[in-house]
Amino acid sequence: MPNLFTRLARAAFPVPETKAAPLAVQFYGEGRAVWTPREGSALAREGFQRNAVVHRAVRLVAEAAASLPLVLADAGHEHPLLQLLARPNPREGGARLLESVYGHLMVSGNAYLAVESLDGTPREFHVLRPDRMRVVPGPDGWPVAYAYTVGGRTLRYDLDQAGVAPILHLTLFHPGDDHYGLAPMEAAATALDIHNAASAWNKALLDNAARPSGALVFAAQTGGTLSEAQFTRLKAELEANYQGAGNAGRPLLLEGGLDWKPLALSPKDMDFVEAKSGAAREIALAFGVPPLLLGLPGDNTHANYAEANRAFYRQTVIPLVRRTAESLAHWLEPAFGPARLEPDLYAIEALAPERESLWRRVGDAEFLSDTEKRAAVGYGAAG
Repeated sequence: MPNLFTRLARAAFPVPETKAAPLAVQFYGEGRAVWTPREGSALAREGFQRNAVVHRAVRLVAEAAASLPLVLADAGHEHPLLQLLARPNPREGGARLLESVYGHLMVSGNAYLAVESLDGTPREFHVLRPDRMRVVPGPDGWPVAYAYTVGGRTLRYDLDQAGVAPILHLTLFHPGDDHYGLAPMEAAATALDIHNAASAWNKALLDNAARPSGALVFAAQTGGTLSEAQFTRLKAELEANYQGAGNAGRPLLLEGGLDWKPLALSPKDMDFVEAKSGAAREIALAFGVPPLLLGLPGDNTHANYAEANRAFYRQTVIPLVRRTAESLAHWLEPAFGPARLEPDLYAIEALAPERESLWRRVGDAEFLSDTEKRAAVGYGAAG
């Protein structure tokens, strides 16, 4: 059965008598950009679950931050707060729980911890999913409760309780929202869509064998024209069957004298690899991860890698852990009293050269006493 191209051509052009200039129906493959919705579930699906760069960046930040031990300044290792952080609940240890906290912050900009107390003393706490949590504001605009919905049921956590608040809400800075944080993934959403679209386009080209766009040419006769309805139908079929990443490179079935003349740039000329590389660097920038640590093209030398690793801890991991530790200590203060919870920087192997340099400079400072030297390098007074 003749296809639409053949039917239109036969209807528009009578039996040839004299030759005329060919009629070209151009198809450039134009279309509107499709962007991922800026909400947590869609970003998590399109980013963390389907994009290797985002997945690695989130895991790199979350795992590095969770592996950094938290210590109490001027307190022993047997403090009940540290014991609770080491074993927050029967299902997971402290590092795994904090990894979930940091991961949610990277993906959604929000993280929630729920506490279970006995006689006013926190016994365990758990991480709750941000996409199921909703802030309930009061008449003054400040949160008075949190509503957590799962399985068709909603559990309300009121904040007017004595002692430790039932929910700790951690957020990243958002200039346009009073209650919820802004995720790095949302800031990188445009680069994420470009990276995913380039991958889908390249996959389609491999599946269909790369063919550039161009023009449909028919050796028409004098007086042969397409009606408005026929032209509209032809254009609609081209757009439906040969446009978009899913149809990239799909071959045309031509009959009745139709010919295909390539006009557009080839995939090599468009350089999708470079476009993906640029998008990947933007994603890394949003997450605060040096591209070198993600295996992206760059100066892959040992010295550059070591510097990138130090910058990663100094500019991304340590500030994130300090903010989280401060919030945890403040949250649990009604039960454990005032405490200064800090990351143990001596556990970071990447910062060892900096510590060595500090110790050398302090050791050579003859005007300092031993007590002052201990304080300068972060140790307390000698026991």
